[in-house]
Amino acid sequence: MVEPNRGQNGIQLLLAAEQEAQHIVNSARSAKLARLKQAKEEAEREIAEYRAQMEADFQRRLADSSGDSGANVKRLELETEAKIHQLKTQAARISDKVVQMLLKNVTTVKN
Repeated sequence: MVEPNRGQNGIQLLLAAEQEAQHIVNSARSAKLARLKQAKEEAEREIAEYRAQMEADFQRRLADSSGDSGANVKRLELETEAKIHQLKTQAARISDKVVQMLLKNVTTVKN
C-alpha cells in the first residue's frame, strides 16, 4: 500500500526544489548582469584614461613640433639668404661677359 500523504509530500518537495532552483538561476542571472555592468563601466573608464593619455601625447607632440617649426623657419631663412648671396656673386662675376656678348650681337650687322 502506498500512503496518500507520502505522494503529497513528494510533490511538495519537488515544488520546493523547483523554487530553490529558480531562485539560484535568478541570483546567477542578477550576478551576471551586475558583472556585465561593472565590466562595461571599467572598460569605459579605461577608454577615457587611454583617450586622455593619447590626447596629452598628441598635444605634447604638437607643442614640440611647433617649437621645431621656429627652428625650421630660421634654418630655411639662413639657407635662402646663402643661396641669394651665391646667386648674386655668380651674376656679378658673369654680368660683364653677358653685357659684352649682347653688345657684340646687337652691334654686329649680318648680311
